[in-house]
Amino acid sequence: MPGFRSFLRLVPVALLPLVAGAAGIEVTDDLGREVVLEQPAKRIVSLAPHLTELLFAAGAGERIVGTVEHADYPPASRGIPRVGTASHVDLERILELEPDLLLAWASGSPRTALERLERLGFAVYYSEPADLDGIATDLRRLGRLAGQTEAADARARGFEAEIEALRREHAHRPPVTVFYQVWDRPLMTVNDKHLIGEAIRLCGGRNVFASEQSLVPRPNREAVLAADPEAIVTGGPGEDRPDWLHPWREWDALTAVRRDNLFFVPPSLLQRHTPRIADGARLLCEALELARARRPER
Repeated sequence: MPGFRSFLRLVPVALLPLVAGAAGIEVTDDLGREVVLEQPAKRIVSLAPHLTELLFAAGAGERIVGTVEHADYPPASRGIPRVGTASHVDLERILELEPDLLLAWASGSPRTALERLERLGFAVYYSEPADLDGIATDLRRLGRLAGQTEAADARARGFEAEIEALRREHAHRPPVTVFYQVWDRPLMTVNDKHLIGEAIRLCGGRNVFASEQSLVPRPNREAVLAADPEAIVTGGPGEDRPDWLHPWREWDALTAVRRDNLFFVPPSLLQRHTPRIADGARLLCEALELARARRPER
C-alpha cells in the first residue's frame, strides 16, 4: 500500500522537534498560527488555485508537487498532479507525494483532513488574505517558506506599486454606486469587508451592500432593484462568458440598465487572491470611469 509506506517514511520527520534554529524558517499564517520549517520547502502541495498561482508569483512554482482542480494559472500549473478539489482532498495521494509543506485555503480547504495531516507531522500554512495588503504579505511569507525571499519580495513590491497607482488615480473620483454579482443562483454579492469590496472602494465605487453583516450576502432581486445601482459588475460563470448580465436587461427601470452600465470582469482577476487582482481592479476602475462618462449631466 503506497500511502502506508509513505506514512512510515514520514514518521521520523513528524517526531523531529519543530524549533527554528539558525537555519530554521518561521512565519505566521493568516490564522495567526506559527509555521516552522527546518529548511526551505522543496516539495509543496497547494490546496487552492490562488495558492498555486501565488507560489509561481513568488518564484517557487517548480517546487509544487501537487495541487487541486481549477489550478490553471500560469499555464505551467496545468501539468501538476491533482490531489482533489479545493473542498475535498485525497489523503492517500498527498501521502504518496511526501510533501514537506502544505498550503491550505482557510475558508475552503477541508479542515478535518488537514488536522489529520498535521497530527502526522506535516507543516500546514493557511492562507486567507483579508485585504489587498494581505496578498503581498502572503507572497512574502510563501517566498520565505520556499527559500525565494528576494523573488517574492520583488513581486510583492510590484503588486503594491500597481495598487497604489490605481488608488492615486481613482480613489477620489466622483463615487459610483455598484452591485457586484459573485453568483447567480442563489444571487450572491460581497460586503465592504470583502477583498472585492476593497477593490470597489479603490476605484471610487460605493458598494450598495457594503454594510451587510455577512461577508458574502445573498440579497434577493428586489433588494438589488431597490438599491438601484449605477453599475452592475459580474465575473460570470466563466472567463469569457458574461451570461449573468443578460437577465438584468429586462429591468429597464434600473439606472445601470438604462445607461448600459453592465460590466464583466473575468472572475480569476477579481475573485482569486493573487497579484492578478491588480489587473482585475484596473478593469473595474475603467468600467466605473465609463459609468461616470455616461451620466446625463456629462
